[in-house]
Amino acid sequence: MAEETGKADNGSKRQHDRKSAANPGPFPYARMVNKMDALDRLELQFRWGDYGIRVLRCHLASFPPGQIINFHKHSEYEFHYIAKGKGKVILVDQPHDLHEGLFYLTGPDLIHYQESDEEDPMHELCLHLDIVLLAEQRTGTGWGDELETNEAKECLTSLDRMPAIPVVDRFHAMNGFLEAYRIWEEQPAGFYTLMKQAIVQILLRTTRVFDSPEGKPGIPERDMNFHRYQLATQYIQDNESLPISLEQVAETINISPRQLQRIFRSEGQTTFRDYLEHVRLSGICSDLIHTDKPIEEIALNHGYANPNYLYPVFKGKYEVTPTVYRKLHAGDARVR
Repeated sequence: MAEETGKADNGSKRQHDRKSAANPGPFPYARMVNKMDALDRLELQFRWGDYGIRVLRCHLASFPPGQIINFHKHSEYEFHYIAKGKGKVILVDQPHDLHEGLFYLTGPDLIHYQESDEEDPMHELCLHLDIVLLAEQRTGTGWGDELETNEAKECLTSLDRMPAIPVVDRFHAMNGFLEAYRIWEEQPAGFYTLMKQAIVQILLRTTRVFDSPEGKPGIPERDMNFHRYQLATQYIQDNESLPISLEQVAETINISPRQLQRIFRSEGQTTFRDYLEHVRLSGICSDLIHTDKPIEEIALNHGYANPNYLYPVFKGKYEVTPTVYRKLHAGDARVR
C-alpha cells in the first residue's frame, strides 16, 4: 500500500514538475486577460510615411486545449505572437511546432491552420493590420518626413520578404502589446500618438529580426562643427543686448573657447568678435531707421554699456556717425 502511495505521489510530482516547467513564472500578459478585446474596440488608423495603417485587431487570444482553427487566409497582414503555451501551425503545406516566444506572419493571402496543444494550450497575441500605399505621397519638408518615409518603406517592404516560418521574437515585439494596453488603461494626453507609436514599435521590432546590414540607410548624423556654429550664432542673436564673451558662449555649447574661435573661422569665415559686432550693429541700424529712440538708448539696448564707444565702432564700419546714418535713411521706413 505504501508502495502504491509512493507511486501516486511520484506521478503527481512529475505532473506538477511538467506544469511548472511550462509556466516558469507569472504570465507577463495577465493584465490583458481582464479585457482581451479592449484594443479591438478602438477605431485606430494612422499614416506612417507613405502608408495608411488601419488596426483591425490587436488582442490577446486564449485557445482551449486542442482547439483547431481550420485552413483560412486574410487579404491583410496578421501577426501571431505566442505568449504562452504550445501548439502547431501549418503555413500553406508546411507544419511547424509552436511554443512561447515565437511569432509568424500570415498574409496577405497566406493559407494557414492553427492547433492548440492538448496539455499546454496557447495564448496568442494577434495584430491584424490593413496596410495600403497612399495615393497622396509626402514630399520632403526638412522636418524628418523623408527619413520617416524611408524607414516606413523599408519596414513594410521587409514584411513582404518575410519567410513563412515561425521565428523567435528576439527584439521583444510582444512588449508593444503591453504598452498599447497600458495606454488604453491610462488614456493619457496624447493617446492617439502614443498608440500609433506602440503599433509602429511592434512592426519595427518584428521586422528587425530579418534585418540585413547591407543596403541599409545610415543613421542621420549632423556636421558637429556647423551645428555648433549654428548654436553659437543663435545664442548671440538671442542675447546680443547683454554682455557676451567668447568664454561664455563656448561654455554654453560645451566646447573650449579656442575650439569655438576655430569654428567661427572655418564655418563663418569670421571671428567671434566680428560676428558679435555685426549682429549688434545690424540691430542698431534697424532701430535707427525704424524707431525714433535716442541713440544712447539704442546703444544700451544692443550691448554697448558705454554709448560713447558706439560712435567710433559705427563710423569705422559705415563711415558715418549714427546720427548721419539716421538722416540718410530717413525716408527708407516708417517710424514705429
